[in-house]
Amino acid sequence: MMTAHSCQIQTPRISRPDAGVASNPRYTFGTLVTDRAQYDCMRASFTAGGFQDHDCEYIFIDNTGPGQTDAYRGLNALLNAARGQTVILCHQDVRLLSDGRDVLDQRLAELSARDAVWALAGNAGGVAAGRLALRITDPHGKNQQVGQLPARVSSLDENFIVVRREARIGFSADLSGFHFYGADICLHATHMGYSAYVIDFHLEHLSPGKKDKSFAVAEDAFRAKWSRAMTPRWIQTTCSLIHLSGGPVRLAIDRVLDAQVARLLRRLPGARGWTQPNKSRAA
Repeated sequence: MMTAHSCQIQTPRISRPDAGVASNPRYTFGTLVTDRAQYDCMRASFTAGGFQDHDCEYIFIDNTGPGQTDAYRGLNALLNAARGQTVILCHQDVRLLSDGRDVLDQRLAELSARDAVWALAGNAGGVAAGRLALRITDPHGKNQQVGQLPARVSSLDENFIVVRREARIGFSADLSGFHFYGADICLHATHMGYSAYVIDFHLEHLSPGKKDKSFAVAEDAFRAKWSRAMTPRWIQTTCSLIHLSGGPVRLAIDRVLDAQVARLLRRLPGARGWTQPNKSRAA
């Protein structure tokens, strides 16, 4: 969780090693770097796969020394600094295999034709309870393909996340750490009317992932934050009172009750700002 102390920390410093990149590149690669050799290998892999410097920018945050940042804050900073039409947030230990830029260009074009409001894409994620979509090689298995792709998902694995920059989405300011941020940004996309997909873009992730003590802490914080965010509530606007709740049955009931409850509340002694008890302000 974000604390008063964390609010005082300076914005992470973005490294832009290439000054000659076009002002409006096609892709921006953003990475948190803890091992420069790993990062250099990752970048060389993508460059060899067609993501050339003339229309792709590579930016990173150096997390090797003091003043390190977490994923939520660091990746938000990278998204804010990115100039590319499409931002790829990836781990330093991902490597291209046979699929290169031409394949990713094609997959994203297909996705745009299929769903005009897609905002996120990746190579692994959760479709529903007990169901995953995968297109990845990692220590858990080579050439994994699970599900019919592209598959719409509610979460994405953090090793490789493609962000459509024009969607203007990001990560929670009140979460921290290095876990669950793939699910977090997917939830933000959903709440803004966008969608997320696992696509058929095969690459390798060298790490199997890690569940340490920080994982359980992050899981609890993630659950608490989004449980609060999704709690049924009353929203008072200047012209209407609306009850928000989940499910179509509750939605139908709320539509009936909203006006009745609004009339009642405006008659209570503590009501303020209404010109007449049963009339709303003009929109």
